[in-house]
Amino acid sequence: MLEKDTNLLINMRGVSKHYRGVQALNGVDFSIAKGEIHCLVGENGSGKSTLIKIISGVEQPDDETVIEIDSQVLQHRHSIDAIRQGIEVIYQDLSLFPNLTVAENIALAQTISSESRFINWQQLHKIAEEAMERVQVQIPLSKLVGELSVADQQLIAICRALTSNVRLLILDEPTAALTRREIESLFRVIKDLQIKGIATLFVSHKLDEVLTIAERVTILRDGTRIGTFLSAEMNYERLTFLMTGMKLQSAKYSYKPSTDRPLLEVCGLCKYGQFSEISFKLWPGEILGITGLLGSGRSELAQALFGMNRPDGGEVFIRGSNVVLRSVRQAIAKGVGYVPENRLVQGLVMQQSVGKNVIITTIEKSIRNLRLLDKKKVQDTIEHWVTALNIKVPSIDASVQTLSGGNQQRVVLAKWLATKPKILILDGPTMGIDIAAKSSIHELVRQLASSGMGIILISDEVSEVVNNCNRILVMHRGRILREFQTKSTSEEDVQSFVNNTD
Repeated sequence: MLEKDTNLLINMRGVSKHYRGVQALNGVDFSIAKGEIHCLVGENGSGKSTLIKIISGVEQPDDETVIEIDSQVLQHRHSIDAIRQGIEVIYQDLSLFPNLTVAENIALAQTISSESRFINWQQLHKIAEEAMERVQVQIPLSKLVGELSVADQQLIAICRALTSNVRLLILDEPTAALTRREIESLFRVIKDLQIKGIATLFVSHKLDEVLTIAERVTILRDGTRIGTFLSAEMNYERLTFLMTGMKLQSAKYSYKPSTDRPLLEVCGLCKYGQFSEISFKLWPGEILGITGLLGSGRSELAQALFGMNRPDGGEVFIRGSNVVLRSVRQAIAKGVGYVPENRLVQGLVMQQSVGKNVIITTIEKSIRNLRLLDKKKVQDTIEHWVTALNIKVPSIDASVQTLSGGNQQRVVLAKWLATKPKILILDGPTMGIDIAAKSSIHELVRQLASSGMGIILISDEVSEVVNNCNRILVMHRGRILREFQTKSTSEEDVQSFVNNTD
């Protein structure tokens, strides 16, 4: 274990924070050195977000907390104070303006702070150019940010932070929507910033990335600090244990065919500009993985199989019958369920209750002859799935937006399992959730498969499909390039193949 006591940019002692009786942080010590790359990890609810908010001045800690910046004790800091001290946060949503240009987004803060009634466009472009030069980025200044890839938008957000005298850059889940090559590019930028003396606090659920980029790792659990370690002292298993307090099983999924008749057969499915010549079979009790770089056509294929994205050609057979899925309603009627990649936008009505989200797909089945809602049936259905999926919620009337990411994902699963599907398509089912919640979702998926359900698991995390699927299809530019049998291949083999498709 290492605790640096010299060259510290930030040194925080006894950081505590109460929220209406809830202890979000309890006596946490945290420090980051000038130019250091430091990772912060922990499960959802461990206190990571609260600590970030205190560092950035968004939240005020409890009175016993001591915060030193450049060895000076500071109190009652606010966001503007943190910015003046060189602390910038880039959240997962990036907070960019898609309808403004690259130059306008980068130089916006500087332009506003000048308090001039008129915009000096020449100066604005100069500010943007200088920021882009610092990270060696070349993106047309006149291009609208909304037209850029997520990776380029991430770089624009970093450039915007560099227009101030940034000394600490906090990146919150920065790689959630990036390809592996884009992640490697981001890591190079972080390393370049380090050479310039800029520290980075990197927050991520992806532990392989943490071990790759970090010099030190601070682990939080239930609002307390488990420890701060050199990344060289850590491996995936130890890091997982320290985060969760338990050893999580990672044995590969074992599948034994029970029939010679597939649940789903796809023959030559194609959609112009999205995917072409897609052919595969899915068997009862099988978990079939689909992976590939972002933009490979994975999600578009999933949506086609769920009636959301009508293909131009090809055939789909469900239990031997040729079907044409023109709508979501038809797909559900044929026994297909779909958990989308973006649960917050596509999977849930965030402001509504847990109960309403669970029952939304089957509400028609709870209507009696007089077109009146059978409230008891509705209540029984909700309670059944909340119990069956072990959704941790204070009440079924609680807003779904108050739940952790793992429990939100279970609500999405409950919504579709209530339709009693024979085929379940999971697109990025563990994206953005912590390691323990991820493990529990994987266990649930295996249980569903063991009951005879056929499952398609789509993920850009190769480890996820290798450990939880019996077969893996690798897609690239809308085509299936190769099939792997997981019992006879390794994660490294699949990852190497995926990387080489770029």
